[in-house]
Amino acid sequence: MSRKRYALVGTGGRSGMYLEAVTTKFKDVAELVAICDVNQTRMNYYNNKFLPEKSPDYKPVPTYKAHEFDRMIAETRPDVVIVTSMDRTHHIYTCRAMELGCDVISEKPMTIDAEKCQQIIDTQKRTGRKLTVTFNYRYSPRNSKVKELLKSGIIGEITTVHFEWMLDTLHGADYFRRWHRNKVNSGGLMVHKATHHFDLVNWWIDSEPVMVFAQGDLKFYGKINAEKRGVTEFYQRCRNNPIAAKDPFALHVKPLPEDEQLNELYYNAEAEDGYQRDQSVFGDGISIEDNMSVMVRYRNNVVMTYCLCAHTPWEGYRVVFNGTRGRLEFNVVERPFCDADKGCDFNTFGNVEVEKNSAAAGAGEVDRAAMVPEIIVQPLWGKPVSIGYSCDSLAGHGGGDERLLQDVLVGAGDDPLGRAADYHDGAKSILTGIGANLSMKTGLPVNVQELIHW
Repeated sequence: MSRKRYALVGTGGRSGMYLEAVTTKFKDVAELVAICDVNQTRMNYYNNKFLPEKSPDYKPVPTYKAHEFDRMIAETRPDVVIVTSMDRTHHIYTCRAMELGCDVISEKPMTIDAEKCQQIIDTQKRTGRKLTVTFNYRYSPRNSKVKELLKSGIIGEITTVHFEWMLDTLHGADYFRRWHRNKVNSGGLMVHKATHHFDLVNWWIDSEPVMVFAQGDLKFYGKINAEKRGVTEFYQRCRNNPIAAKDPFALHVKPLPEDEQLNELYYNAEAEDGYQRDQSVFGDGISIEDNMSVMVRYRNNVVMTYCLCAHTPWEGYRVVFNGTRGRLEFNVVERPFCDADKGCDFNTFGNVEVEKNSAAAGAGEVDRAAMVPEIIVQPLWGKPVSIGYSCDSLAGHGGGDERLLQDVLVGAGDDPLGRAADYHDGAKSILTGIGANLSMKTGLPVNVQELIHW
């Protein structure tokens, strides 16, 4: 099998998974020919990360600044461009790559609004190039098992879905430190994060959204909310800041080599583009919501209620499917608690004394058994049954990352669950989030089928 040639644009934290895969495990079928970014320091970091002592067959590849994208394509002739740049720029590189004759692999979300989504659809139709969107949650064994069960008809015809996603104060807070905090960059959590969840539902129930109504607000993060809780000391960024040193929500980065990636990709690269990775989650200028509730009607008349909270004590999700023959409950704990650094001043929570729970305070391993996701099926007239399955839930995205890379870089092969996602799936997943953003802005329900034209 001949090797496909890959170029990657956007060298943030998510790009590392693809760069490592192409240059190590999948090097027999893939070849990295170029890296593109606005920041040379980040590109140099990834080139150095795979120097010969770590991967004997690997050599540093040419690097190109973002404005040299066309020249990169002409000089290095990639077959496929991997797009892992800031969300608001996905459409730029995706469309241009297809226009220049390349297939595209895009990180989720495919883009952030209807106008950009339409541009991608029109470009794909005009060029005929292949566009893959990487929904790794589809590939997690636990999520695949749910799809398998629903497809079997075990609960009959699905009538309603309730989906609750909890982002804890470690992961959830991080979206409010980074470029994601600006809705112009990310589309907010309704697009950037929930595209995972909306895609799962589309895939699970084999349908697409028709009508969306949503409400949401910034209720916890941001300066105004902190002031309401009695916080009086504020700061712009965490690094070398005495106030941040007392804040359990601050990004406390250790020196090299302990926090290599944060230092090399961000702190050491900051002088080039001014991007600050460690902004205060209680600062001004945050334009995304941290609490959102959505109601969605699908083409097959299933109705979903969805809730996302970005400041919960534990991380995971709960999904309930009601059907004409019974009910399926799906519970996933991805992190059972967050433990603030020792010595942190809990007054940042708002002058309320916070007692650390025994699990967090007591040194010891997390109960891994308690983190194994549970799938429970209960027929209309019968006892609930726990469904077993092969689980590697502690791997990346519940074991989804590795399986996704196999499909994307080698080929999907025969997959009765249809996990491989194209631009249709990418668009359908963001339509719910785009519609939700519009609904939150207008206070009205949104017919998402009118947002784009196929």
